[in-house]
Amino acid sequence: MIGLLQRVSQAEVVVSGESVGVIERGLMVLVGVERNDSKAQADRLLQRLLGYRVFPDHDGKMNLGLTDIDGGLLLVPQFTLPADTQKGMRPSFTPAASPDEGERLFNYLVAEAENNHPDVATGRFGADMQVSLTNDGPVTFWLQVKPV
Repeated sequence: MIGLLQRVSQAEVVVSGESVGVIERGLMVLVGVERNDSKAQADRLLQRLLGYRVFPDHDGKMNLGLTDIDGGLLLVPQFTLPADTQKGMRPSFTPAASPDEGERLFNYLVAEAENNHPDVATGRFGADMQVSLTNDGPVTFWLQVKPV
């Protein structure tokens, strides 16, 4: 499972002109589900997202995680994230989970996030989404949890 996280001062997802997910300061995370991912990968990714130290402390050092600052978490499903781009001029989506499995694991991740963090918003699985954000820093990290 892949999480491309960006530290943001604000982020929003719009579908068909309707705002479906908004956060202020926090993390906007594009989530890609790969073949053979399971709840174990979702659990580990969530653990890392909530505790990953990307926010500045009083000395300006990145020593605080999302839970430390009570920030927002915007989870956005992104089927294209696991694409294989190693050759040719067109990405291969073979590494991505099937749409049914991707949706199941994304929904699991969201439910677990909502059970463990007070400020969670999401995009809409399978929708044509417009995502806007203000990247704070900029700070962007690629987190990948591989199946064992």
